[in-house]
Amino acid sequence: MQAIKIIGGKAISGEIIISGAKNAALPLMATSLLTDRQIILENVPQLADIDTMIKLLSHLGVNVEDQGEPSTISLNSSSVNNTKAPYELVRKMRASVLVLGPLLARFGKAHVSLPGGCAIGTRPIDLHLEALKCLGAEISISGGYVDAKIANTSKRLIGGRVVFPKVTVGGTENIVMAASLAEGITVIENAAKEPEISDLAKCLNSMGAKIKGFGTSTLVVEGVDSLDGTTHRVLPDRIETGTYATAAAITRGRLKLKNTEPSLLNSVIEALKQSGVRVDEGKDFVILDARGHLTAVDIVTEPYPGFPTDMQAQWMAYMATVKGSAKLTETIFENRSMHVPELSRFGASVDVFDSSAIVRGRTSLTGAPVMATDLRASVSLVLLGLAAKGETIVNRVYHLDRGYERLEEKLSSCGANIKRIEIN
Repeated sequence: MQAIKIIGGKAISGEIIISGAKNAALPLMATSLLTDRQIILENVPQLADIDTMIKLLSHLGVNVEDQGEPSTISLNSSSVNNTKAPYELVRKMRASVLVLGPLLARFGKAHVSLPGGCAIGTRPIDLHLEALKCLGAEISISGGYVDAKIANTSKRLIGGRVVFPKVTVGGTENIVMAASLAEGITVIENAAKEPEISDLAKCLNSMGAKIKGFGTSTLVVEGVDSLDGTTHRVLPDRIETGTYATAAAITRGRLKLKNTEPSLLNSVIEALKQSGVRVDEGKDFVILDARGHLTAVDIVTEPYPGFPTDMQAQWMAYMATVKGSAKLTETIFENRSMHVPELSRFGASVDVFDSSAIVRGRTSLTGAPVMATDLRASVSLVLLGLAAKGETIVNRVYHLDRGYERLEEKLSSCGANIKRIEIN
């Protein structure tokens, strides 16, 4: 079994190149099911979740190939002959459900297992299913599978009005893809506004889709008969950017993050500034200098453009090291505090009250053996391990491999004492 060993207590300094966004790449890969033409995606990160999606798409009949460099892949679904997404693949990653809308829209039917992923809350897909019903899909659930079909004579989804009762990123992505091949116009209200959805819409439009309003809460999709191929570059990972920005802060170091878009992470950058980190932003880079006086800052997680729920655990680790007390309120997922007992093993002072946590900063944190519980929680343990004095062993690192490309390599290049080890 693999683990990560860290000897902490040292400021890191240097440059880190940000990878493509996993949360953008996964739905972009699913768009290949909407066309029989070739899709080429650039800046695709090498992650376990990407490998899972490749295996799922390959199972459905999509031909996926590297294009001469690790970050560029081509996808061709002209030979897709299977509309069943099996449990053994879908259970590994919640984003697997993103094949549902494209399969239904192009082939008129889909048999997709209920998804798995991190245990950070229930995250039901009922919003996805109700949205597809608004376009004329007939849906039933049996034996842990979603059975979806189009019963009308045209075998096409019909444009309609979708009003999400709450913001859902995956639900918005699924219905946007499905509506692109529907007959007529679909209006999606209370749509998610995340940059990853705008990236998806831009890719679909380059394939011939007609989508307006991305980046706002109302999307208008005019369905087309068919979609073409395209070449599209995945946008930079804003959560990876925020994580390494927090690494600079928690170690009192200085980092330049390259090939990123700071404008996608305004809420986190503003919070870092409020805490005392000096920030210099450019179009495709951000420099963070945390060698001054730092203090606690409260945050509330919210849908974009608010503070990302995927940065809550990292912020908690940072706040455990600064002067004062910070209140962190989680409004997205009801079970996103499983990392608290593990942070406490370092000596962090964290008290949880319902959906909020009070973090009291301490300067005497020490390394400890800890266990990752989910993707973002696992990286919060790495961050606190970098700051704490002594040795930290982070177990169950397969969570990290789902969302962070070459984590140890990137951090060690900036002076961190971190490496992957084998343990019994």
